[in-house]
Amino acid sequence: MSTRRDVEFKSGETTCAAWLYEPNDGSRAPVIVMAHGLGGVREMRLDAYAERFVEAGYACLVFDYRNFGASGGEPRQLVHIGMQLADWAAAIAFARTLDGVDTSRIVLWGSSLSGGHVLKAAAADGNIAAVVSQGPFTDGLASAMAMPLRTTIGVTPRAIRDVLAAIRGAAPVTVPLVAEYRGTALMASRDALAGYRSLQPPGSSLPSEVAARFAFDILRYFPGRAARRIAAPVLFCVCNPDTVAPTKQTLRHAATAPQGEIVVYRFGHFEIYVGEAFERVVSDQLAFLRRVIPTG
Repeated sequence: MSTRRDVEFKSGETTCAAWLYEPNDGSRAPVIVMAHGLGGVREMRLDAYAERFVEAGYACLVFDYRNFGASGGEPRQLVHIGMQLADWAAAIAFARTLDGVDTSRIVLWGSSLSGGHVLKAAAADGNIAAVVSQGPFTDGLASAMAMPLRTTIGVTPRAIRDVLAAIRGAAPVTVPLVAEYRGTALMASRDALAGYRSLQPPGSSLPSEVAARFAFDILRYFPGRAARRIAAPVLFCVCNPDTVAPTKQTLRHAATAPQGEIVVYRFGHFEIYVGEAFERVVSDQLAFLRRVIPTG
């Protein structure tokens, strides 16, 4: 049995909302800190992963970034890499204050964009016990080049308008997170729209757009380069093919991790969260965690 309760922690000038899952067996469990990818929030299948981890004896701290979900912050739906990395640092610091868990054994779990963030966060912290990086965004230029040309042409004017809006202090100009193939969105591969919808709870009306300026920020973000500086064991769960985080570049970066383990799946970027793909991946992640960070 386990419990889940709502908690929050300070990051910057506001707070991040989180779920804290704890086993009820009285053990001092290792803590897995988790957050979603681009524009995602906790309700988009992170609870499914956390429930499996806590059943295996791990505590989980699952948080929303500032400006998203139940967390504070303005403007809403702003993806800011520096702020999100600061949120990771704040979440790790908060996890180390928790009672009744083993705060000396902190595990970072990320997927897609956060799969890159956890590499940066682990390298910067230097005292992380293990990392799970699923379908990770590791190379901004590669991801940008993977966008259909028609999509790039459609997104760029919005991104320019959003940058100008930020300079004026105006509300963000947004762009959809996903669209039909070659549509105007940050993700417009053949599997993006249906895949993204599969992550949303039935009947939900979660926002599905972000400030368009991120289209420029993505070009300068290469979190995979941090892999070589992580001393802890790292499990890379890599999709092949991956239309959002290209497989070739991910494998190149993953190979530099001193204690990296790589598992390649014949599933797409969004398939990995649901159904058979989810079952296979979460089982491999649990096997990795039991081996490198046992709960006993």
